Amino acid sequence: MGRVIAPFGIKGWIRVRPFTAEPTRLLLYPRWWVRPAAGTWRSLLLTAGQAQGPNLLVAVEGVADRGAATVLNGADVAIERDELPDAGAGEIYWAELEGLSVVNRQGIGLGRVVAVADFGAHPVLRIADATGGPERLIPFVAAYVDSVDLVDGRVGVDWQPDY
Repeated sequence: MGRVIAPFGIKGWIRVRPFTAEPTRLLLYPRWWVRPAAGTWRSLLLTAGQAQGPNLLVAVEGVADRGAATVLNGADVAIERDELPDAGAGEIYWAELEGLSVVNRQGIGLGRVVAVADFGAHPVLRIADATGGPERLIPFVAAYVDSVDLVDGRVGVDWQPDY
């Protein structure tokens, strides 16, 4: 849902870059899970927060000075899945795509979705080939993605193996 990008001030506040469409909505969740680059997930309770440009400034329980905030620098920020609202009709959470098999119109398996990234214009599926073939990047747009079937665990695409 975001990443800690720097400590802020001397009282333990952190600057967070949200990866959400509406950045301030992340402040609606009182419990965050954070994982530093070389660490494990841990729960943090928000005590205060506000927007500052495209980022958030946040105070969390147990982080009272700049040194403690520095330890969180670069940490991933997550929210428990069951705390998020249900996706609307025709919508899907990107995390639900990870692990799905990707099959083209000819029935050829291209691999599995290992990540979804947004580079500005549109999301992109990162596909890993289980046989050690090349990694593929497929734009997650209607021109290339025909269907997403969460029940069968499959994404149908208009994409050739040699692309």
